[in-house]
Amino acid sequence: MSPASRYTYLGPEGTFTEAAIRTLPEAATRELVPMVSVPAALDAVRNGEAAAALVPIENSVEGGVTATLDELSGGRPLMIYREVLLPIAFALLVRPGTTLDDVKTVTGHPVAQPQVRRWMGENLPEAAWESAASNADGARLVQEGRYDAAFAGEFAAATYGLEPLVTDIHDAENAETRFVLVGRPARPAAPTGADKTSVVFWLREDHPGALLELLQEYSARGVNMMRIESRPTGEGIGRYCFSVDCEGHVSDRRVGEVLMGLKRACDRVRYLGSYPRADEVRPELRHGTTDEEFVEAADWLTRCLDGRV
Repeated sequence: MSPASRYTYLGPEGTFTEAAIRTLPEAATRELVPMVSVPAALDAVRNGEAAAALVPIENSVEGGVTATLDELSGGRPLMIYREVLLPIAFALLVRPGTTLDDVKTVTGHPVAQPQVRRWMGENLPEAAWESAASNADGARLVQEGRYDAAFAGEFAAATYGLEPLVTDIHDAENAETRFVLVGRPARPAAPTGADKTSVVFWLREDHPGALLELLQEYSARGVNMMRIESRPTGEGIGRYCFSVDCEGHVSDRRVGEVLMGLKRACDRVRYLGSYPRADEVRPELRHGTTDEEFVEAADWLTRCLDGRV
């Protein structure tokens, strides 16, 4: 297939990312290519080798996926066009014949560890944890005999010739991971009424209340922030940028004015896209924040300037 029909994802085969990408309606007609890392998956898009990449960006237990946040804030710009929410539960995958008493070493992606720590403490208190590049890669390492067990999706067992010794493992009920479909910059999708907008911004200068001033751009316009995370810029201790998701679409007057306010006040702003919310929840708009009320206020100001008050 041509690059236009190719999607990359965080591999290898058998990852939760693969499970997530296969929920996309167009997945059946795309060539799905596993990549060794988040940077590799996104660089394939930057280099024109793939139309889009699906990568994890947030977990309801562990928070942001730093590799994805850093890749989206640096390098050649990319945009988010869609998000996928996937319920997460782990299985303990072992080679056939292995019992729980045989498990002395376990592996999995670092993000998985906080989600199974309590279960391990109760069931495998003496087992040593070693991190793997992904949960599926951990399954491969178990297949090769390097570890006794891996925490991964139950669906990965058949791929690697393993057996699920224990299933439905999760310390937190209703754990989810959020994935984003990322492509090269273009016009955002039309608003649906249940949208999300993502940006990264850099402070112009560090002074008391600097971040508060920027957050007030959202508050003053009634725009709800859904996530904010700081990430080091690499420019020295104490230098951070901020990755933010908010409710609404860039074409919404309230959201557009927030972005203009950030652009005026910040050293840099990177727009990461406006896209449909996976949960399809529509925001509850406060009085004075609808598009109609913004237009009415602008018309009133025009009449003031024209002496038509």
